Amino acid sequence: MSERNPVTMKDIAKELGVSVATVSRALKDSPRISEVQRERIKAYAKERNFSPNVLAESLRRSKTATPKVIGVILPQITHYYFSSILSGIEDEASRNGYHIIVAQSMEQFERERNICESFMKHRVCGVIVSQAKDTVNYDHFKKLMDAQIQLVFYDRICTGINTSRVVVDDYMGAFKAVSYLLETGCKRVAYYGATRGLEIMKNRYNGYRDAILKHGMKESDCLVVHCETRADAETVTPEILSSDNRPDAFFAVNDDTAIGILYTAKRMGLRVPEDISICGYTNGISAVACDPMLTTVEQRGQQVGEEAVKVLLDHVEGRVPIEKVEKRVVRTRLVVRGTTRKGINN
Repeated sequence: MSERNPVTMKDIAKELGVSVATVSRALKDSPRISEVQRERIKAYAKERNFSPNVLAESLRRSKTATPKVIGVILPQITHYYFSSILSGIEDEASRNGYHIIVAQSMEQFERERNICESFMKHRVCGVIVSQAKDTVNYDHFKKLMDAQIQLVFYDRICTGINTSRVVVDDYMGAFKAVSYLLETGCKRVAYYGATRGLEIMKNRYNGYRDAILKHGMKESDCLVVHCETRADAETVTPEILSSDNRPDAFFAVNDDTAIGILYTAKRMGLRVPEDISICGYTNGISAVACDPMLTTVEQRGQQVGEEAVKVLLDHVEGRVPIEKVEKRVVRTRLVVRGTTRKGINN
């Protein structure tokens, strides 16, 4: 053979009167081939300057081996909580020898669906996803499962599909936060949150409501405001704080909204926490960058990401049957800072 046409395993097999499989096994020192035959084949290969086709071998293996690539869908990577989850996902995946492909849905259903199709084409072994806010059709997730691609939800789970998930104890996080506000002397707690179409929002609202009821108030005492951004908080809060029966405390479903309430109250000449107590939800960087620093519920995003990978790999690597649904809950923690009154133990 010339340098332009290097010798192949097929050439060796033809010359020695054996199969290509026998040549392949002999070159790999397989005990299934006799020692005499192995030495004969290896000697001939060496004499002919045989070099295995590494690319071809890699492609061959890729058709049979599970690809060690995980697809990750984030609603928004710029959000502190989701970026901390991504950090946990990447750390745990790397520890186990896996790579990740990351995409943002930007809270758009169509974009989320296209990402799922792209992940299928890239033959990922599994997908870790927090669904977009406006997702109401789940066919794209079902297609992943039909293609034997493992699916694990985190944070925003899809209630229309029974699959593994990792969630934060949103109900208890909200319940404890609102209970703390009431137990430190607050009498009227407002709730700032988004639509309760998402499971996490339902859980946080239910935690808020049940804390109100447990402390001897009526459901009519609940003051619920549809608001989930700092800009919206700065728009709606002045009227609420100007009312005769204004709240003396606010529980917001994220830190940015809580900070919008904080700066609005300060601009109106109210003291925090003497006149108004405020609690957020996330414990991101902004919680310690405001004055006073924000009391908030810590979601432990890093741990959520790590647990999501562990659940996924348990399925992918066969430690847990594919049909078994794993549900893991990451506990929250109330971090008390300067925007709330101090309790007895603080």
